[in-house]
Amino acid sequence: MKALSPVEKFGKFIVENLRDKGIDFAEGLLSKQWKAPSLLDMQDEIANLNDIQKTAFIKAVTETIDGAMHDFLFALQEINNIQILVDGQNIVELSDGIYGEAYSDEGWFSKYSRHKTNS
Repeated sequence: MKALSPVEKFGKFIVENLRDKGIDFAEGLLSKQWKAPSLLDMQDEIANLNDIQKTAFIKAVTETIDGAMHDFLFALQEINNIQILVDGQNIVELSDGIYGEAYSDEGWFSKYSRHKTNS
């Protein structure tokens, strides 16, 4: 198997540890999986949603996470005094648009996420 480039390593990491975990958490709320007292009332409220509303809830959470990731990556592209190094290389400098790496059929979401995109 071909080794991942620094940009791909970062993409895989952020998709698995931010996007997928966030969506998994929201799905856990729907199934009343979480035992934390601070989440019990919210889970009860969400459990009362009908199927269409539950689908809309997951879509909204996914779009929120995806939008936040895009904005974070765009900010990294625009700011000069913050760098993310992977294997000693600045991933922003290696990409021709780090904020767009997640999208498309060959993007990070398609390659590394367990969850389908809403687009």
